[in-house]
Amino acid sequence: MAESKDADLVDLAAEAYIYGYPLVYDLSMVGTSLRDGFGAPAAAPFNRFAHSEHLADHRTEFVSVNNDTVYSIAQLDLSGGPLRLHVPDTGGAYYVLQFVDAWTNNFAYVGRRATGTGEGDWLIVPPGWSGSVPDGVRGVIDAPTAVVTVAGRNACDGPGDLPRVRALQEQLTLTPLDGLPHRTGLPTPEPGVPEELRFFEELRVWMADFPPSPADQAYQDRFQPLGLLEEGPSPYAAADPALVGALTKGLERGRARVEGVSRAGTGGGARPGSWNTNPHLFDYNLDHFGVGTIDSPEWRIADREASYLARAVAARIGLWGNHGYEAVYAQTFQDGEGRQLNGAHSYVLRFPEPPPVESFWSVTMYNTPDYYLVDNPAGRYSIGDRTPGLVHADDGSLTLYLSRERPADPARAANWLPAPAGDFRPMLRLYTPGAAVLDGSYEIPAVERDGD
Repeated sequence: MAESKDADLVDLAAEAYIYGYPLVYDLSMVGTSLRDGFGAPAAAPFNRFAHSEHLADHRTEFVSVNNDTVYSIAQLDLSGGPLRLHVPDTGGAYYVLQFVDAWTNNFAYVGRRATGTGEGDWLIVPPGWSGSVPDGVRGVIDAPTAVVTVAGRNACDGPGDLPRVRALQEQLTLTPLDGLPHRTGLPTPEPGVPEELRFFEELRVWMADFPPSPADQAYQDRFQPLGLLEEGPSPYAAADPALVGALTKGLERGRARVEGVSRAGTGGGARPGSWNTNPHLFDYNLDHFGVGTIDSPEWRIADREASYLARAVAARIGLWGNHGYEAVYAQTFQDGEGRQLNGAHSYVLRFPEPPPVESFWSVTMYNTPDYYLVDNPAGRYSIGDRTPGLVHADDGSLTLYLSRERPADPARAANWLPAPAGDFRPMLRLYTPGAAVLDGSYEIPAVERDGD
């Protein structure tokens, strides 16, 4: 019977890892953002935006970073009360401010698709707030947790467009309504907990401080035997050896489950050279639909327990990524014959018609296995509908040329996306994708070897 109980605890600990990984990873990255910065944006305290000052290039060692937008990141602490957000008029240019709670749920959007591009103020309020909304506010953004990440992206049409974007960034402001003090850090897990149990200690403390929706709270009651619902002193500082064994084994099992599903890819067809894409990677938010979100069945995972694994995988491979209706990402590693893409060969990617988007699209080149942007003499890291000088065929089609060397023909050179010497992976980004992308009826053309 003891062996059966131990096995049950291991299974339960694995479930707890999958359930809690997004919260622990998210708040760990919030802490990193506050201390060290996150990618190009520098470190900034709570309730202040940090901005990228340039487009990403080959010196930006960040996995699958985009070359289309300039980032603005703010970590919000609403424990002292609401914040007033001011957004500038972008004159029709694409931008999005994405609001992510501590559990990685995308619960609101402000930007071109969601709210337009005009100037305005929004009130961001903590859970349970019932105060008066001041005059001049366009709307209220109800935060499910007291700590929130705002991930901002402004479209930038190359280095020459940076002054316009930088001016817009400087007009993004966050102002406390009442001036009450805000804490300067995240709740601290108890010191003295062994390193192998640190994940569960962080989950215990942060789960209590940032409670999820009532339905999720009901689910997490099952974790009582693991000590995750204990208040006060940590149960892990001097835990029973049997519990330690179950927790460590369960963590390994849960992590292997998340990693296995993550490595399996993001969907895609079985044909050689098909592009992997999943417009519904971030559909695990089931409870909080605020400004700019779409609250409908096709954007919600039907099975709540299945949503926990989906949420963990999304955090693992695309933390702070957008819902598919805001942007869709597709990648491929193979040509149309199923051969690995490699700079020893030249390739063509022919679009008979432009990809169906309402904002814009691009193809970005990455090396493998790092997925970094590729250094090249042209200083071109992506190509798309905003690239100046693209040459279309008489029938309106567009052929892109992916190769290590610049094509000799000027028309081909205009449509050239430089590739590395070794293996590579292009990524197609579709901003505000059309219905054909979202319902799967749009088929992205395969990359083909030039001359085959």
